[in-house]
Amino acid sequence: MGREEPMSQRLEVVDPATPPPVWAALRNEAYAAAKSEAALASLLAAVILNHETLGDALSYQLARKLGDQELRAMTLRDILEEAYESDPSLVEIAEADLKAVFERDPACRGYVQPFLFFKGFQALQTHRVAHWLWKAGRETLAFYLQSRSSELFQVDINPATRIGRGVFIDHGTGIVIGETAVIGDDVSMLQGVTLGGTGAERGDRHPKVGNGVLLGAGAKVLGNITIGDHAKVASGSVVLKPVPPHCTAAGVPARLVNCPTCDEPAKSMDHTLADAVYDYVI
Repeated sequence: MGREEPMSQRLEVVDPATPPPVWAALRNEAYAAAKSEAALASLLAAVILNHETLGDALSYQLARKLGDQELRAMTLRDILEEAYESDPSLVEIAEADLKAVFERDPACRGYVQPFLFFKGFQALQTHRVAHWLWKAGRETLAFYLQSRSSELFQVDINPATRIGRGVFIDHGTGIVIGETAVIGDDVSMLQGVTLGGTGAERGDRHPKVGNGVLLGAGAKVLGNITIGDHAKVASGSVVLKPVPPHCTAAGVPARLVNCPTCDEPAKSMDHTLADAVYDYVI
């Protein structure tokens, strides 16, 4: 009689008539990848297949990445597990973020890829736990996670920042988001985006980004201004004034060049501009 395969590494059976839940799909992909690439089998088992829930796997993955000599991975994992057990919505939101990456990134072939390798996703989940710590009054530990995320992923998000669900951070390098910034649901942003202030003023001083907004690579949005729902900020633009919903801002300084823009720019990831706007040259 052959040895029975460990339960944690069995392929989960999913009804083909319905889209698989993210966790089941992630495990299925990990199982297939471990079978096809023996060199990564141990990694896939340790990070995904040996866990019963998405929260367990995520706490292991983030602790593995963030741990250092000052705060060991096992201690970090205890903190992460505490957050996920205290607030299950953190795991639900992580699932929405993972789906956003898969649905919007044409280079993404499944859920394993962003879960293991995409630092934008990992930095965002680190921030979500840092924000949970911030709200719980554990500000020093929240700042520690911000610092580690900045060092490791080159993504610097103040732990006080409020970020909605279904958010996609592509590439991640050079992202800076200030303390009083607010980001809505279903937002997409690329590398080099800054949501910053305009000087040394205190108080509410950072941008408010609505639902479904697309922020192109290198976009800078400065000051306590609103980027309306489903608006688009073109790559390399510097935005100093509010952008109405369903409009595109482009240029340095940015001006409105395309109203209305496409209905859901953050989901379509459409970075193009209408031909009529190309006469705007600095």
